[in-house]
Amino acid sequence: MIFDCHMHTPLCGHATGTPEQYIDAARARGVELLTFTCHVPMANPGFGTRNTRMAADDLPRYCEMIEAAREYGQEVGVRVLLGIEAEVFPDEAEMARMDETLARYSFDFVLGSLHHQLPVYRERIRQHGLSSDAAIIADHFESLTYAASTGRYDSFAHPDLIRIYGTVKPFEPLQFESVIREFLSAAAENGTCIEVNTSGFTKGVFEIQPRPQILDWAQQAGVQLTLGSDAHRPDSVGQHFSQAYAAIRAAGFDLLCYFEAGRKTEVSIPS
Repeated sequence: MIFDCHMHTPLCGHATGTPEQYIDAARARGVELLTFTCHVPMANPGFGTRNTRMAADDLPRYCEMIEAAREYGQEVGVRVLLGIEAEVFPDEAEMARMDETLARYSFDFVLGSLHHQLPVYRERIRQHGLSSDAAIIADHFESLTYAASTGRYDSFAHPDLIRIYGTVKPFEPLQFESVIREFLSAAAENGTCIEVNTSGFTKGVFEIQPRPQILDWAQQAGVQLTLGSDAHRPDSVGQHFSQAYAAIRAAGFDLLCYFEAGRKTEVSIPS
């Protein structure tokens, strides 16, 4: 089974195309299951506004859009699931407000993302005096480690996103092996997956996210994987999946996971 568990809608303000167009693209590429994961609304404007994420009053419309897409998908042979891209941030007051939003809807899949490039995280860097790249990178993975312990998320999107967007200079995972392995151990212990995100091939350092070294460590730690294109337009659905499958197999994995109603399903990696 081929599936893509990370894609957006125009409600996030930086994606194009209707859900039905994403479904058409999936069908043309042999993708049998799609999970939409638009960015969760956040009360604090430091997490971004209408060009970054849905507003709270968009959520009912989002659910209606995906339900209509699910019905269309049934007609053309593509299963559609309702997910959300939730934020990871090391402030429980912010997360408690987000949890109230998540609790009001029955999402199939909660994908956690730490977006260090957002103003709220840049302000955290300033307030905590994280003046070196090493301190910022350590804080990033320590925040993911804590997030894994909460049980809030089914998987973590692009876990080494900190390598792009200019917050720090690109770095080799071996430089931060200890803190990265601590995160992976926490994810494994709590049954939380990490995502292989193929949009990394199209931006930043133009590599798969996470890097193959981190995939090796994930396999050693017993972490399972989800897979997503992070598509913001229909022609990105299933992008670079053949390269992703090769990297995943090379790390020693033979299964991928998707979530429906919060329950994990394991699927063999397509040949």
